[in-house]
Amino acid sequence: MKILGIESSCDETAAAVVEDGRKVLSNIIATSLEEHKLYGGVVPEIASRRHAESISGVVNEALAQAECTMADIDAIAVTYAPGLIGALLVGVNFAKGLALATDTPLVPVHHLRGHIASNYISGDVQPPFLCLVVSGGHSHIVAVNSYTDFEIIGKTRDDAAGEALDKAGRTMGLEYPGGVSIDRISPQGNENAYTFPKPKVTGCPYDFSFSGLKTAVINTVHNARQKGEEISIADLAASFQKSVIDCLITNLERVAVEKNYDKIVIAGGVSANSKLRAEAEKMCKRHKWSLNIPQLKYCGDNAAMIAAQGYYEFVDGVTADESLNAYATMPIDKNYKTI
Repeated sequence: MKILGIESSCDETAAAVVEDGRKVLSNIIATSLEEHKLYGGVVPEIASRRHAESISGVVNEALAQAECTMADIDAIAVTYAPGLIGALLVGVNFAKGLALATDTPLVPVHHLRGHIASNYISGDVQPPFLCLVVSGGHSHIVAVNSYTDFEIIGKTRDDAAGEALDKAGRTMGLEYPGGVSIDRISPQGNENAYTFPKPKVTGCPYDFSFSGLKTAVINTVHNARQKGEEISIADLAASFQKSVIDCLITNLERVAVEKNYDKIVIAGGVSANSKLRAEAEKMCKRHKWSLNIPQLKYCGDNAAMIAAQGYYEFVDGVTADESLNAYATMPIDKNYKTI
């Protein structure tokens, strides 16, 4: 079964063809990242315009690379939530028009479910498992009970880990995306040079909080500048990255131990972070747990992961009609049937 995936939730316009949820036949991405670097972050209006300009060509290229026509496609999977609403609408409306014109089933896919599915096209992992989903906009610990059954165990109360890394990087004067720049420069620094507070939350012990860490690094930079003190950006980046990753790994390990998980999965854009990957490997080695992390090329936003998850949603009977809308926010445990 061949699924055409379409992804446009942020600044990547992507299309892919995936067979049976596992085999990637094509994966095409057009990004407007360089344009957004001028502004230090993604500008929603620019992203939406670039999606509108690129989507038709990207879809055609994905079909051509997979040596397919629409007659070979069994369903069209499209990201409908969450994300930048204008960007999402470009992909959703294109997919709806294409589905209607070709009489092809339309499958709505949750973006974070897609990130988890990036592991299905990277390895042989199968549910159930415990997954840390960590990106620029989300930080969740999710019990993946089946390909379409998800339970949120812990989540951030405020900023996402990726957002904190990006904003800290900008404060340090590093190139956008800040999280990538921090990861790149951190090996040159001393991760114990600066000490940051360990966030604590009341209520759910598995939840995260990163706003305090973000504020702490901003205050460190501003106070040093006001006093005319020199800052080692490499040391500061390494220390801040260590604090963020410690928070993620500590909670993930606590959940896995207390809920008896021995299969750990990591997904989302921050799954490309070298420190997170290394610490996750150490944790799983200590406990003799299995670990699955996507290939680097599938960590960021892409359509292959949407097509992969779309396959399992389609098999589960999840389809939509021309009334499908886009949503800026949507919990991962909800799907088109239950909203």
